[in-house]
Amino acid sequence: MSSIELTPSQKKILRALTNLHSEDEDAIKGEEIAEQVDRNPGTIRNQMQSLKALQLVEGVPGPKGGYKPTAAAFEALEIQQMDDPAAVPLIHDGEPVEGIIVEEIDLSSVHHPKLCRAEIHVQGSMSDIHDGDTVVVGPTPLSKLKIEGELDGKDDTNNILILRINDMIAPAEEPAH
Repeated sequence: MSSIELTPSQKKILRALTNLHSEDEDAIKGEEIAEQVDRNPGTIRNQMQSLKALQLVEGVPGPKGGYKPTAAAFEALEIQQMDDPAAVPLIHDGEPVEGIIVEEIDLSSVHHPKLCRAEIHVQGSMSDIHDGDTVVVGPTPLSKLKIEGELDGKDDTNNILILRINDMIAPAEEPAH
């Protein structure tokens, strides 16, 4: 399977489409995507032509029409379509968030004492989470790691929430009997 190189703009549009489509199985209107990515519908239509040519999007004609991502769209975005994604809870301002799947937690910048950051790679719409909001991620299925922090930024192209970590809790290992 050859990897398809997408421009950041195509990636963003495709990402918005897959997010909207996971919330609502119907075809998604260009206007809805335009609203999500803050572009005009004409731009979206042009981009959709190229995404259709790449067979990442199918157009659905008719009044209920719009666009649907193909299976290849998920592969192109390297989204693992898991039957049962490991349920890592994400709590936003005290409320559990429905419809966001935590795919990966990257703590690569932890070695930097002043910049304790976590990158949370998610699937789903992040539009309701804003800078400064409190976010708690976890416990994760294996290490039961739980991270509390506040949103320091978002990478909308790659669907990453960047948290400034306030507290990280990893329970001590149970001694093996």
